[in-house]
Amino acid sequence: MNSIVLGFQDIDKTKLMVVGGKGANLGELTKIEGIHVPDGLCIITDAFKRITGETSSLKDLLDQLSLLKAEDRAKISELSGQIRRVIEEIAIPPDIIAEITRFLSGLNEKTAFAIRSSATAEDLPSASFAGQQDTYLNITGQEAILKHISKCWASLFTERAVTYRLQNGFDHRKVHLSVVVQKMVFPQAAGILFTADPVTSNRKVLSIDAGFGLGEAMVSGLVNADIYKVRDGKVTDKKISTKKLAIYALKDGGTKEQELPPELQNKQVLTDEQILQLEHLGRKIEEHFGCPQDIEWCLADDRFYIVQSRPITTLYPIPEANDQENHVYVSVGHQQMMTDPLKTLGMSLFLVTSFGPRFIAGGRLFVDVTHILASPESRETLLNTMGQHDPLMKDALMTIIERGDFIKTLPNNQKDVPSKSNKGMSPAGSHPQIENDPAIVSDLIKRSQTSITELKQNIQGKSGTDLVDFILEDIQELKKILFDPQSSAVFMAAMDASAWINEKMNEWLGEKNPADTLSQSVPNNITSEMGLALLDVTDAIRPYPQVIDYLQHAKDDNFMTELVKFDGGCVAWDAISAYLNKYGMRCSGEIDITKPRWSEKPTTLVPMILSNIKNFEPNAGHRKFEQGRRVALQKEQELLARLQQLPDGEGKAKETKRMISLLRNFIGYREYPKYGLVNRYFVYKQALLKEAEQLVQAKVIQDKEDIYYLTFEELREVIGTHKLDYQMIRQRKDEYKFYEKLTPPRVITSDGEIMAGEYKRENLPVGALVGLPVSTGVIEGRARVILNMTDADLEAEDILVTSFTDPSWSPLFVSIKGLVTEVGGLMTHGAVIAREYGLPAVIGVGNATKLIKDGQRIRVNGTEGFVEIL
Repeated sequence: MNSIVLGFQDIDKTKLMVVGGKGANLGELTKIEGIHVPDGLCIITDAFKRITGETSSLKDLLDQLSLLKAEDRAKISELSGQIRRVIEEIAIPPDIIAEITRFLSGLNEKTAFAIRSSATAEDLPSASFAGQQDTYLNITGQEAILKHISKCWASLFTERAVTYRLQNGFDHRKVHLSVVVQKMVFPQAAGILFTADPVTSNRKVLSIDAGFGLGEAMVSGLVNADIYKVRDGKVTDKKISTKKLAIYALKDGGTKEQELPPELQNKQVLTDEQILQLEHLGRKIEEHFGCPQDIEWCLADDRFYIVQSRPITTLYPIPEANDQENHVYVSVGHQQMMTDPLKTLGMSLFLVTSFGPRFIAGGRLFVDVTHILASPESRETLLNTMGQHDPLMKDALMTIIERGDFIKTLPNNQKDVPSKSNKGMSPAGSHPQIENDPAIVSDLIKRSQTSITELKQNIQGKSGTDLVDFILEDIQELKKILFDPQSSAVFMAAMDASAWINEKMNEWLGEKNPADTLSQSVPNNITSEMGLALLDVTDAIRPYPQVIDYLQHAKDDNFMTELVKFDGGCVAWDAISAYLNKYGMRCSGEIDITKPRWSEKPTTLVPMILSNIKNFEPNAGHRKFEQGRRVALQKEQELLARLQQLPDGEGKAKETKRMISLLRNFIGYREYPKYGLVNRYFVYKQALLKEAEQLVQAKVIQDKEDIYYLTFEELREVIGTHKLDYQMIRQRKDEYKFYEKLTPPRVITSDGEIMAGEYKRENLPVGALVGLPVSTGVIEGRARVILNMTDADLEAEDILVTSFTDPSWSPLFVSIKGLVTEVGGLMTHGAVIAREYGLPAVIGVGNATKLIKDGQRIRVNGTEGFVEIL
């Protein structure tokens, strides 16, 4: 018969589903030489399954619980309370009692134990579940031990544990509980040891929290701990806290809070020698488990005991390097306005489309800029570019450079040899000069459109591995168009003109950021045209109440098929179809081919159409564009008139007029290359999904979207062989879910240190949230915190607050009067469109979507770059 009780020495990581995460880790710790673990046992999950499986009333309660959402707090409280009471009242079967008693029989009756729950979904690399179940300390006597084992089982259904599982998508009925019964240590000091710094994520810095007595005082937040930082055998930092309280064990069981004597309150808990001893133990444990650890320790009779170790789940993964040198990586996603993870196929296609190597970590892409930063010349150019693009990234890189010990700087006279990792990070200033001729833009657009038309014709009839080979070949054409020197020269000339105008007008006239106003309603901006075109769709639908009513209840993406049944339905169908033909390949996060496009999910447009009907009069699109054009023209005339009054006014006015013409002729094209890219991506996607349908019919894959979890090479192999290890698909789906929870850094080093960067700004209002001013003006209004476009129920005069915007968000811009984002730079899409529409905008505001609450009144200062919560 299998044993219900296992001693730690009989447990290892293979027993995870039997003893839970905590139990498995304790078993592993006992195997490490030189690590002292207090002895104990685990009551395996079979006991919990028996207890709960044989109680019919629990099944009904669990069925009810599984229907709830994390927001249903009152119902969670009520049901979880009922479940805990039922479990605590179940008598433990005699055979389980006999096994526990047999294990404890060799011990003194007064031996005290810590009793902890150990869930099967706990202390995992992707979810810690820390503190979700209960712990009971200093329990003595068989009766008390059995009672607290039942309490541990019941604690799987504390409100916090139930809510955590609902938030993280764990099924209550599939998570089981083992109970750890471990000999108590009565420590003089206890605490937590992180083998990577939990604040900076630096894997080379170890952080120790220490307090007197039991560690529960720190975990429960009763006292401030001493904090020690250690690196390479040296204590690099100490924070000695005032510790007024400690928790100690009572002689007859249980614990109590106790005031510390004055001489201990400000005393360093551990000596420097003990700190370094603990560092040695921490590195040994980390090496055994193969990843950074969060370790609970106790110090008793001058010996360290380890009572738990679990992976630190909050660290962002480090891009992998092929050497032991220091590296600095910058996020591609922050430059592309897409900080979500990419699915495997999306990542694979984007990598094939890019120039130069990219590094993958946490489902995102990074570029290694170490070589660029090593050369004073290339470093200056990169920092200047970053300053325009994303000042927080620039500041983060400056912090690393100023340390002086992380990057080996090349001598000034030694130029950096262009490394492979530099490609694709070519700084501003390397583009050819271009004449001021608007026909250049028309030709570039025509060339792109012709190429797409040819692609659509040529891809017809391609199938199997031939299709994948055709796409890989066509990507070379896409790269030619994307990286055409003339194409980049056009919008670089416009960006240079914008910077020149702002600098000179400030110097000559004391006017800040006039280029923002001058950029309104420029020609050839495909993204702003997309927002105005949706207003035209709205005008087509507006006269038909039946259609409007139908759209208000449209939840299914097949709503277009029913549309024609209503009065005006054909007109509406034509208008929406024409819009989707031109813009239907767009979506949020569109650099990932796997993201659903508007053509695939047309319900995304419905809230925007309804919002436009509510907020705008007919012909608003035309009026909006004309008003922007008039404002820009007035600003130009005003600037030129003021310049004429200055010394050498005629020369200054002439050069300024030339720069304004450059800006207005060329800045609209800034958005077109990406439109061409996603256009092409959508053609590829439609062809690949047809191939995926064949794979579903052949029962090679279960769902056509399973191909999203394969690289291009793997997909070609699967199409050719009709063979696939499905476990790989399942594993990648789980990884993607985990990556979604991670917040990608702008800059990360090879030590894992996350460099956040900060804005250097003075004389700001108290409590102001600082960002980058990208579109001038000051506006007040209601904040609408929107993370998903489909939730966009906007009123006129609302200010949009979101994490990032890409071109797909621009139809919302016609409805708002200001913009605040967490990510972005001067020339990213949100900034460009905000300027074109004349919307005051501040972007790169850290944690804006958390610090600003939906519905709050805020003031956005797009001239100085800050937001006030009013």
